[in-house]
Amino acid sequence: MTRTVRVPFTGSQGTPLAARLDLPAGEPRAYAVFAHCFTCGKDVVAAARISRALTGSEIAVLRFDFTGLGESGGDFGNTDFSSNIEDLVLAADHLRAEFAAPALLIGHSLGGAAVLAARHRIPEVRAVATIAAPADPEHVRHLLGDGAAEVEERGEAEVVLAGRAFRIRRQFLDDIAAQPQTERIATLDAALLVLHAPGDQLVSIDNARRIFDAARHPKSFVALDGADHLLSEPADAEYVATVLGAWASRYVLDPGSAPDSTDGTAEGTVVVSETGDGPLGQRIEASRHVLAADEPAPIGADSGPAPYDLLLAALGSCTSMTVRMYAERKGWPLEHVSVALRHSRIHAEDCAHCETRAGRLDRIERTIRLEGDLDAGQRERLLAIADKCPVHRTLRSEVDIRTEPQPRGHG
Repeated sequence: MTRTVRVPFTGSQGTPLAARLDLPAGEPRAYAVFAHCFTCGKDVVAAARISRALTGSEIAVLRFDFTGLGESGGDFGNTDFSSNIEDLVLAADHLRAEFAAPALLIGHSLGGAAVLAARHRIPEVRAVATIAAPADPEHVRHLLGDGAAEVEERGEAEVVLAGRAFRIRRQFLDDIAAQPQTERIATLDAALLVLHAPGDQLVSIDNARRIFDAARHPKSFVALDGADHLLSEPADAEYVATVLGAWASRYVLDPGSAPDSTDGTAEGTVVVSETGDGPLGQRIEASRHVLAADEPAPIGADSGPAPYDLLLAALGSCTSMTVRMYAERKGWPLEHVSVALRHSRIHAEDCAHCETRAGRLDRIERTIRLEGDLDAGQRERLLAIADKCPVHRTLRSEVDIRTEPQPRGHG
């Protein structure tokens, strides 16, 4: 059964944003963020139905009200598309700090344009889905009707959208006109699913074609025959959730099976093979990057770091990145981060807080140095955030490693 919890966080203007996290009955296998349509809210029927249905695929979904909308604080008149992007990034930061970073972004209408723009600032995202999204945020301008001209002339105007009055300022029009959306889509670096109704009267199907054509593979398109822009029919929202769940199972829940979008190693897959450099030299291919691994002499030829050195490097780099991203989002004066790590084996009896009581176990000692004019509270929070880094969480959680032979005739 789906559980929904309130998880408020601070938005781009420093005001509290209302958010709900829909959780599956068991432990989530992935987290997602849902961005609602222009002037809508987190509780719009389509967002609520899709989010709750996705929990059946073991995906937890965070949906929130953008600044100035729904139950969130702030003045909508002071917002623009860029502030929406910032709200999305802060939502991802909140998930990363309190639960786990989102692997999936979902956006409806202008929210779809926002997730395409925000993906570049949320490195853990592996897949993006858009629903009835405009190819360019400037598409919203035509919804303002004659109000757009009034905004240009007077600097601001009150316009009626979906039966409600909103204050729109010139900064909003200037902002949507300056967005490099096509470039963002072309360099998305994530799997893309475009869902759109051929008969959408608000955002034409041509927008879906432009998004799809600009994107690189892997990308998919699904036509929502008979649906309206808001997916007001329950069956349409349920269909979208079903498609999303099946698609996400390939790109989010099991990223190693996703096909590659380049000529190199598939994103999310690491391939290790012998080099012939000494008895133990290894070549590591990680996406477009090539690394080396070996053992020190005399066991190996010392042609690269040892496997445990690479493990420590993964934890250290993930720790540093996580701390840096959090400090940047908070605007804290963190000047430099360095992480020193050491791996050893100890007797279980020497670890008072460990569950293992007999034999030996692994210990990783991690020292984090934070440079900058940070107060005690900020330093304490950054050290706590370090434990939220994805690699740290992986090392502390149960890991299911499955080994199988590659079929003959492959490679």
